[in-house]
Amino acid sequence: MSKFSYIYADPTQASQSVGATPYGLYDADSAFQSESLSICKFVARRLGHPVMQLEFNSGSIYAMFEESVSEYSQHINNYNIKNWMWNSYGSDNKLSGSQWGNNSTTSSTMGTGSIGVQHGNMGTAVFLSEQYGEAVNVGGDIEMYSGSITLSSSKQEYDLENDSTLEKTGDRLEIQRIFNYGPSAALKFYDPYAGSFDQQQMLDAFGMGNVSPAVSFILRPISYDVSRMNAIENNDKLRKSNYSFELVNNKVRIFPRPKSGDTGDKIWFEYQIRSEAKSTTRTHTANKVTDPSNVPYKSITYNEINSSGRQWIRKMTLALSKELLGIIRSKYASMPLPNGEVTMDGESLKSEGREEKALLLEELKEFLDSMSLTEKSKAEAEEAEANQQVLNKAPLGIYIG
Repeated sequence: MSKFSYIYADPTQASQSVGATPYGLYDADSAFQSESLSICKFVARRLGHPVMQLEFNSGSIYAMFEESVSEYSQHINNYNIKNWMWNSYGSDNKLSGSQWGNNSTTSSTMGTGSIGVQHGNMGTAVFLSEQYGEAVNVGGDIEMYSGSITLSSSKQEYDLENDSTLEKTGDRLEIQRIFNYGPSAALKFYDPYAGSFDQQQMLDAFGMGNVSPAVSFILRPISYDVSRMNAIENNDKLRKSNYSFELVNNKVRIFPRPKSGDTGDKIWFEYQIRSEAKSTTRTHTANKVTDPSNVPYKSITYNEINSSGRQWIRKMTLALSKELLGIIRSKYASMPLPNGEVTMDGESLKSEGREEKALLLEELKEFLDSMSLTEKSKAEAEEAEANQQVLNKAPLGIYIG
């Protein structure tokens, strides 16, 4: 087909861009359609039209325009991902694929539109803290089960995996807690054998030794009660055969030795299933963000881009159009004319377009890097340091007492 079938002419209707772009990402964006008329005239005039003829039609400029908006969107989204990726990791719903507009051949719904402002959170630090919580039995996200063993007067050691009644069985139990405790130390405050006699001596010193402590009190700080309970527990552990146990390889030895009166009593314990505790997947993180490829960022709608962003897009569209026109004209390095020939400027256009494209990408990258959270922290630190130097030079007041 002759190249003259693709001679450029200014479009007359904004709707001409609908369905003319390769992906149709912005077919529903009225601002994109309206700008397509101006961008075609801008590019054409910068390339010499109507003095010089252009060997492509407006559809080629529409394609370059769509690519420029998508390129700008990609760099903005990469900037956001770099700053906020770990806030979304494992928490936000992941999203992958692309929306093909009127030419859609997929069921993906990623589409276009800016993402909402990210709300800072602890991100993956929360997952790490859950692991610490599991280690000390104060939280976590692993199911805790309960089981029990039945005491026998003839048996002091029990296998918790084989000699117990379990809520759920598994490959191996990880015992978290065994409930084999004596009475609370708070119940022994007035026990004469608790190992501490200062309470009784205090009552005697005030002449209230014969008064029941249940109806007479001496007000003391709560720290005293805590210290007293520790003293009672240490006394029971060191001086008496206190309730205790020894756990080795999920086999528990009960102290003191069960007596005939203890037969039939139960000792309860809590445990986890090792396969569940060591699993790297969790149901509450299913279908969540796993890496930068599925962070839920969309192609930015042209209507939402500010004036500086639109100017960058116009320049990028021109650079891409120059490169495209240079590629086309490179097919015709020279054209014969009567009494001579004319040399086409395809190679110079191509190199000029690529150079402008590289400069624009570098400019945008440097600007976004200067706006990162890391640079923001550095700027705040420098500002604080400068303010401190100014304050250090301010005269100090003289206090006269």
